[in-house]
Amino acid sequence: MMMAGEEKITPVVIISCLMVATGGLMIGYDIGVSGGVTSMDDFLVKFFPKVYRRKQEQGLESNYCKYDNHGLQLFTSSLYLAGLISTFFASYTTRRLGRKASMLIAGVFFVIGVIFNGVAQNLAMLIAGRILLGCGVGFSGQVIPLFLSEIAPTKIRGGLNILFQLDITIGILLANLVNYATAKIHPWGWRLSLSLAGIPAMLLVLASLLVVDTPNSLIERGRIEEGKAVLAKIRGTENIETEFNEIIQASHVAQQVKHPFCDLIKRHHRPQLIVNLFIQVFQQLTGINAIMFYAPVLFNTLGFKNDASLYSAVITGTVNVLSTILSIYSVDRIGRRALLLEAGIQMFIAHIMVAIILGIKVSDHSSTLSHGNAVLIVVLVCIFVSAFAWSWGPSASLIPSETFALEVRPAGQSLAVCVNLTKNVPIEEMAQRVWKKHWFWKRFMVEDEEERKMNVGEEL
Repeated sequence: MMMAGEEKITPVVIISCLMVATGGLMIGYDIGVSGGVTSMDDFLVKFFPKVYRRKQEQGLESNYCKYDNHGLQLFTSSLYLAGLISTFFASYTTRRLGRKASMLIAGVFFVIGVIFNGVAQNLAMLIAGRILLGCGVGFSGQVIPLFLSEIAPTKIRGGLNILFQLDITIGILLANLVNYATAKIHPWGWRLSLSLAGIPAMLLVLASLLVVDTPNSLIERGRIEEGKAVLAKIRGTENIETEFNEIIQASHVAQQVKHPFCDLIKRHHRPQLIVNLFIQVFQQLTGINAIMFYAPVLFNTLGFKNDASLYSAVITGTVNVLSTILSIYSVDRIGRRALLLEAGIQMFIAHIMVAIILGIKVSDHSSTLSHGNAVLIVVLVCIFVSAFAWSWGPSASLIPSETFALEVRPAGQSLAVCVNLTKNVPIEEMAQRVWKKHWFWKRFMVEDEEERKMNVGEEL
């Protein structure tokens, strides 16, 4: 039998993970580019002239209301709403068609969305493009972490999975750098910013065509011998019987589940589901989307000039990338839970200090900050971003892909993110070695155990 220590870190795994993780570049670029574009006057004149006029008015309107526009809100939120809805469709295609096919679908959505945004002549085309990009985000965010967790060796699964999050941070940084340059190109610089997203989009399409599907997906869909061959290839050894049999058993259970979302709410899946949902809510409540998406607008509102606001956003983007690299090193050594706890405290302190400074120094109609306070705000934002990047950010994609059983893994990945209280545990053994031994959650795992065994016996 193959022990965990016999797993090899093979070139095919590294190359596959690097290629597939490029989907994160697209997600990150979409997040970063929109905030910078909405601070460009040429873009506002073209699509949101009311916001542009408000932006030019000095002292006549609240600093907190200049960007209060329903069309602008629709532009920003449509991507996330489309992503939310499409991820549930992605869970179906991921299970029925495989991880590889879902990644290809994500890439196609991205490519078409980029075309719509790049040539947009009116708000409708702009929103349509954002919706298509959102569908790409929904599919890629659902399937890529799943692919990475299933193909990676146990001992470095966390680090390889965080490549996806690292690419997201790199995408955000690249978007900020592009916006910094294109803001000086009038009047079509914003088109160049949006169109350059086509590069990571095409990289994802190419990756999805070249990589192999995961053994878990192949075996689950009845392609057993192909799945076994792929497993041997990615593990770099023929001694794969233990892992292969675990996947076979998990696949057999998965075949009994006709409606994964219905099965997901059963008692024996409740520990993963409950923690999943809470972590997802808390991750959003950290405020990271407001910081990363609106960073240029935020700094502009605080009195920075356009160049300075984009430059400040580049600084936070760089911190984001470097901190995520740190997470790749630490997540499998320190553990998920310790990082989440430490970062939560760090983010809380940074938020409180920013709120105090803004509450004292920024009034409703005056946003001039001293040089010292402006620098301090940027530093505090960087402290916040660094904490998120080495903890709550990677956990969003890493943990659900590790903890859910195969039969509900695509559905669980679609719903939310949950926290893992252990590390270096084979992915198909999470239920036995983690949830059933936890002091609280184990009580949920016992119910239906005998009933499920009886049902499997009847099926056989």
